[in-house]
Amino acid sequence: MQVSVETTQGPERRMTVSVPAERIESEIQNRLMNLSRTVKLKGFRPGKVPFKVMENRYGPSVRSDVLNDITRTTFYEAISSQNLKLAGFPRFQQRVAEPGRDLEYEAVFEVLEKVMLAPLSGVDIARPVAEITEQDVDTMVGNLRRQRAEAVPVERAAREGDRVTVSGTIDGQPFLGEREKEIVIGAGVFPDLEQAMVGTARGDARVLDLRFPEDYPVRLMAGRTAHFELKVETVAEFRLPEVNEEFIRSFDIQDGTLESFRQELRRTMQDEMAEAISSKIKARALEALLSQNPIEAPRSQVEQQAELMMEQARQTLLGQGVPASEIKLNQPSFETEAKRRVQIGLLVSEIVREQRFRVGPEQVRARVESLASSYENPAEAIQWYYADRNRISSVEQLVLEDQVVDWIMGQARVTEEKTGFAALLRERRTL
Repeated sequence: MQVSVETTQGPERRMTVSVPAERIESEIQNRLMNLSRTVKLKGFRPGKVPFKVMENRYGPSVRSDVLNDITRTTFYEAISSQNLKLAGFPRFQQRVAEPGRDLEYEAVFEVLEKVMLAPLSGVDIARPVAEITEQDVDTMVGNLRRQRAEAVPVERAAREGDRVTVSGTIDGQPFLGEREKEIVIGAGVFPDLEQAMVGTARGDARVLDLRFPEDYPVRLMAGRTAHFELKVETVAEFRLPEVNEEFIRSFDIQDGTLESFRQELRRTMQDEMAEAISSKIKARALEALLSQNPIEAPRSQVEQQAELMMEQARQTLLGQGVPASEIKLNQPSFETEAKRRVQIGLLVSEIVREQRFRVGPEQVRARVESLASSYENPAEAIQWYYADRNRISSVEQLVLEDQVVDWIMGQARVTEEKTGFAALLRERRTL
């Protein structure tokens, strides 16, 4: 077998392979002989069909199967002989496949190139530092009261803090989902639309041309200018519950005291803050790693990642009540972030290999328990993770990434960045 490899651009390679005709013909004859032992043809006893009859009857299909099988087999033999690591599936093009002649084909594919990691000793990474204040706890109590607030319809014009329920269309189409019909003035989800509702009352109509915020939760609409034709169905004001024993006990605080309630809130907020700081450090560490190592990302892997991200976005929109017919996503819009994820993944894998990081069962168990702690029934969540090998594999990958982040932080110059609980949580939503 003869093999030649040509570098086209970046990680792409073009390989030409030539396979001796003898190997092809020998395999065809072997398969025809094996087939003759089991095939049933009218006029011949089982196992007694003449080879010439078999060749005339089954030769073309057997040849086609052999050519396909040998193409795949010899390609991977050639890859191994050239010490290349595939980054995706190859594209085959047969050039010569005539009976009696050597099989010659061409394969275009991408490879994982050797990554030479740049030193991180000159990189600065800021580690967020924060503490939870009494004001933060007060804010959390207020948030919980608003979550339990009762919306009471009122016969007056809408004002700050009210909820306006509307019906109507966006660009001639019905509203995307039930949540989009309820506009809370001052919530900051869609400030222009919220302000347009100030002063409206039940039965009022509004025709508006507004641009959705770039960070609008429904990605399909983010940054898009739309034509609204709305009718106000109800205006409601929120009535907050009192922070009394009944309210406190509803959060499983057994003694129902304000002191215990605030202590439990502080513990929960401390956990949230720790997770937010960890997420921020991880994002900054991996971004620093990529900035020092701007490697080429194999196109096939970028396309695969973009396809995965697009499907995840689609499922999210469906979960938000967006009709499937209204979801119009295109893969290119995801490719910038997909490329970044592939690049970081390759760099992380190289560090894991170089540093010989390993994941032990006790580390996986600890991470699973940490993930499960946010569920209503942690024990069930733990069982759910361990019921599927793919889920555990994803946890193992998280543990490896944590080890890589720790390694990066150990290499870089780390400074402290003072921040606050609220700011950390806002940033976490954008990571």
